[in-house]
Amino acid sequence: MSASTALHLAAEIGGPPHYDAPHYTALAQLAERGTLDFVTLGDSFARPGLDALAVLSRVAPATRRIGLVPTVTTTHTEPFHVSSAVATLDWVSRGRAGWSAEVSTTGAEARLFGRRPAAPAAELWREAADTAEAGARLWDSWEDDAEIRDVATGRFIDRAKLHYVDFEGATFTVRGPAIVPRPPQGHPVTVIDGTGGPSQDTAARHADVVLVRATTPEQAAGIRAELRRRAATYGRDPDALRVLVALTVDLGDAETAPEPGPEGGPRLAARGSYYRGGPVDLAELIGQWHRGGAVDGFHLTPITPARDLERIVNGTVALLQHRSLFRTFYPGGTLREHLGLARPANRYALAEGRA
Repeated sequence: MSASTALHLAAEIGGPPHYDAPHYTALAQLAERGTLDFVTLGDSFARPGLDALAVLSRVAPATRRIGLVPTVTTTHTEPFHVSSAVATLDWVSRGRAGWSAEVSTTGAEARLFGRRPAAPAAELWREAADTAEAGARLWDSWEDDAEIRDVATGRFIDRAKLHYVDFEGATFTVRGPAIVPRPPQGHPVTVIDGTGGPSQDTAARHADVVLVRATTPEQAAGIRAELRRRAATYGRDPDALRVLVALTVDLGDAETAPEPGPEGGPRLAARGSYYRGGPVDLAELIGQWHRGGAVDGFHLTPITPARDLERIVNGTVALLQHRSLFRTFYPGGTLREHLGLARPANRYALAEGRA
């Protein structure tokens, strides 16, 4: 199975807030046993809880292969700090980091910071696009071999291989270079929810993985085709975009038949697709949609993480593996390798003919 046709699976490990690292570590290890591409950990300024990026930095040394993707809100945060934190996660996980970009639109969240008022979503997603672009430039601001560590001469860095990024966005400017060396993946994986609205353009321009919500394979295929078309208009290779259907799953009763939605698809919930049924029928749905070329995979959010993730891994994933629809081992060590994505060349090294 080629990288462009491989089935990709990911899962959310959040839920009600927990304040103990073993809870999240156990869920990530369970997902890793199922060879899922990555786990996400949602975060928001609108609710109490631990910082998702910090939690997954703690989970990193307790896992070996699975990708780790925290939600990072780009509103009210400094792009330089965001890029540094995500690069750090890539280093401590040895190349398994991503970040799920999100924005904060409410006045209540804005008042937590007191720095700026709430703004329309379209404006905030343009700012998120600027953050993604600034981050990519900062990750490239150290060439891969910028660290020389020459004890004899006392030179730690080849300063000719450090670069100012001089990025100017609508709401911030960044001079650079970064304070963290170039991440192992070059660029950690960028994930964006791009079902529609103002986030879709940012996703088409900057995301490696786009999460979408759909209730039929035809709808999913149409969204995927539009995202790929938009990506191409920005000069990107549309084959380098992974589109995953975001599906909330309730496997509480393994023998319950799935609740149908429009045209037999999963039932539509408040924020997207919702599936209630058994692990076998979930495997049937995933296999059918993927074989038809509608999607590159699924991002599954268990209603009850500890219960449903176990049934996803030991039921749904095991059946997909038995049918040779999903891998049984990780072919590489980085999240980009799991997703079949190339490591990006350094733009500054390319410009100077060193790549």
